[in-house]
Amino acid sequence: MRTFAYEKAATPEAAVRTIDGGGTRFIAGGTNLLDLMKLQIETPDRLVDISRLDLASIDDLDDGGLLIGALVSNSDLAADPRVIANYEVLSRALLAGASGQLRNKASTGGNLLQRTRCYYFYDTGSRCNKRTPGSGCDAISGANRILAVLGTSKHCIATHASDMAVAMRALDATVLTLTRDGDRRRISIHDLYRLPSDMPQIETVLQTGELITHIELPKPVAGRQAYRKVRDRASYAFALVSVAAIVRMDDGRIADAALAFGGLGPMPWRDDAVEDALIGRVPSRDVFDAAADVLLEDAQSFGGNDFKIPLARRTLIATLRDLTEL
Repeated sequence: MRTFAYEKAATPEAAVRTIDGGGTRFIAGGTNLLDLMKLQIETPDRLVDISRLDLASIDDLDDGGLLIGALVSNSDLAADPRVIANYEVLSRALLAGASGQLRNKASTGGNLLQRTRCYYFYDTGSRCNKRTPGSGCDAISGANRILAVLGTSKHCIATHASDMAVAMRALDATVLTLTRDGDRRRISIHDLYRLPSDMPQIETVLQTGELITHIELPKPVAGRQAYRKVRDRASYAFALVSVAAIVRMDDGRIADAALAFGGLGPMPWRDDAVEDALIGRVPSRDVFDAAADVLLEDAQSFGGNDFKIPLARRTLIATLRDLTEL
């Protein structure tokens, strides 16, 4: 790990004013950043500690939703009675995401911004356009078992690692931020992440120095919720495929559905056309197969991750069968 300067921020406004370029990073729990620094993948000149800012509460909103501070730990968010009662898919995703020790340190804002776990991103001796733009992507013809089959480009096939962000996307969360200019922005989680295209090193729409302060959840919606995660081992591991789902039935038909997927793309994946293929239909294997066809229509695998395409189909169908009691 390279040497770096360290300072504590007293307020969010003071924190964003300290960012003078790419050489400074915010640090909260540090569960991802510190690993990257040890491997010299991230080499900041300065760390600004935001862990003591007043951003660690979960507050009720007037419309029935929740305002979650960016520094709320993953453990506290998963255990909050309001989250368990009204946003079960989020609690389940958090509990599936990491060990208790990591959940105790990891922050809600940091979880949204964690980097990929692609082997080649972590190996500084390999080519990785996300780590070193323009160097190439060894993953495409290499060990790509855990990598993406949707939303990829010839420059990058990395997956986004967060379980929590998949549930947040199914819940239509909104990310609240503070910029270096003092502006406050509201960014739909559907707009937060960027596809890799020819610039995979730019992963979100956040500006340099922009700080996530809160995440807003809309008022709870009716329907059954589930988070299903398929991984290589029963203990904590990153998703090969995961599904965050909310399905509401009415008079024997699917009245509404929200589906987001992990392990398949470079961002938490959601496709409105998949939901459209379900809404208004009577649940059946044919209907579920048709929705899976829509999800996987543009899927592309790269050898080691070929199995993900049929696995995604089976995982989606199993989740829908549970929620519709087919």
